Amino acid sequence: VQLQACGGGLVQAGGSLRLSCAASGRTVSDYVMGWFRQAPGKEREFVAAINWNGESTYYADSIKGRFTISRDNAKNTGYLQMNTLKPDDTAVYYCAVGSVGFFAHNLVTFSAVYDYWGQGTQVTVSS
Repeated sequence: VQLQACGGGLVQAGGSLRLSCAASGRTVSDYVMGWFRQAPGKEREFVAAINWNGESTYYADSIKGRFTISRDNAKNTGYLQMNTLKPDDTAVYYCAVGSVGFFAHNLVTFSAVYDYWGQGTQVTVSS
């Protein structure tokens, strides 16, 4: 499986961006999809996750209410809609998929459960 993340860029605080994560090589419709981010000098952190059919989602507290994760299995693609962006959201954003057997919140937040990762896309929010 190869994942290609795109959609990052430079945006002013309060603006919006939509990240996409396109999968190739095989269908990922049966995989959990997650988004993580890593700011300079910080560890990678969980942002959001969605189960295989999109019916279950989970978000980090820091972005809850501002970001929305979704997926289109027909297109083998996932999305992260980011609204009301803040300078603290500046980071490289990574998408990942994993064959997590059960969509448990205490599992999907861990990067170790994801099998495949995209290359990351830079999001920079100016104040």
